[in-house]
Amino acid sequence: QVQLVESGGGLVQAGGSLRLSCAASGLTVSVYPMGWFRKAPGKERELVASISRNGGNTYYQDSVKGRFTISRDNPKNMLYLQMNSLKPEDAAVYYCAARNEFTIIVPSPSMWNYWGPGTQVTVSS
Repeated sequence: QVQLVESGGGLVQAGGSLRLSCAASGLTVSVYPMGWFRKAPGKERELVASISRNGGNTYYQDSVKGRFTISRDNPKNMLYLQMNSLKPEDAAVYYCAARNEFTIIVPSPSMWNYWGPGTQVTVSS
């Protein structure tokens, strides 16, 4: 049974940092491209960042480039998102996801196969 479980969310002031983690079980993450999505109230779920199976290729949404860093530790079956210089507009529920196909720039949530339950990130101004 595949499980992805996010952690590390919380309340932070604007300009602060958070590091999200995603622990995977029931699958070997090294064979799956993985990504972080977020969903804010009243908005669609959007792809924030994604990473190839070996970590050699990454994708970032324009709004987070230079502030967020996605990384993975395949031996530990872990995915991370380091978020710096957080802005109030970054507030959302953040989801970890994995997909069966190798491409990573896939903004449509329906094209991702496995999801975590999400972790809330709140940014106060």
